Amino acid sequence: MQQEVTPDNDGPPVREAAAPAATRVRLRSDLRAALPDAAAAVGVTAAVFAFLWSRVASGDSATVAVMPFMDDPATYWMYLLSQAFGWSGLLWAWGTVMLGLLLSGRLTGRLAASRATLERWHRTTSLTTMALMFAHALMFAAELVRYEAGLGWAERLWGGFADAFVPGWYDSGTGELAIPIGLGALYLAVPLGLLFYVRHRIGPATWRRLHRCVIVVYVLSVWHTLLYGTNVWYGEWPRTALWLLQLPVAVLLLARLWRPARRSERLGAPRRTGTLAWALRAAGRVAAAAVVVGLVAVVVSGHDGGRERPEPQPPSSAPRDHHDPE
Repeated sequence: MQQEVTPDNDGPPVREAAAPAATRVRLRSDLRAALPDAAAAVGVTAAVFAFLWSRVASGDSATVAVMPFMDDPATYWMYLLSQAFGWSGLLWAWGTVMLGLLLSGRLTGRLAASRATLERWHRTTSLTTMALMFAHALMFAAELVRYEAGLGWAERLWGGFADAFVPGWYDSGTGELAIPIGLGALYLAVPLGLLFYVRHRIGPATWRRLHRCVIVVYVLSVWHTLLYGTNVWYGEWPRTALWLLQLPVAVLLLARLWRPARRSERLGAPRRTGTLAWALRAAGRVAAAAVVVGLVAVVVSGHDGGRERPEPQPPSSAPRDHHDPE
């Protein structure tokens, strides 16, 4: 999820040269720089975990409303921790995408922090996001292993791993679709994020084309949350707030497409850029504008795809009789 070098804002397109080995940004140095960011993410995750625990203990949790058998936080603490990692991961993903869009647009010079600082933050938040996504899936697998206490250890470990990390293996309820979507985000995020550190080998132009797919990772993450996140399962303010949070991302993406920093990416005339390339760029701008309008409509109307909260149900001891959302 890292960002490219300073774009050519005013002059004609220039050929990018690979950075000298002595000045090249290395993964090891960014991992060290990411430690404060990772510590902050752990703190946020702990706060979210405590909040989710208190909601379950008080009986106000939407998770318990969806799955009444989870009314004991001491038993299902690994599931709650998976949820907490998921929410902090989505927050960090939002932050790193926002930084990336700011860096790739024309507003960088107007920001208080220097470009070098913003790029470093973008790289470290990207690394933290990947770690949080993995922890989210790992704790979900751990909960599945804990739940299948009647099986042998080998079966439990394989079942938990396959359900949490093998797309299409989980075969119950909403998870049949939501888990592969989440895994798609995870399995795209890691290579797309780490390719930054080998871009001198694959070439800046190739890396830049691949890096644009990072927005797909973010869309998949939000989609996974809307489908499977019990805390935004119902048509109430948390779900509306999640939709609202996507509005600045969509606006920055539209601004990035509408007025790209690189002259080579501007719309221009079809005869100059080629009919197909022009059509794709124009379609991207129209799609981004439609997303902005759609998000505004969702927030204003309140029709955000949420479900009605059901009447309280007695606890159940069979998770797979329910939707099994996260």
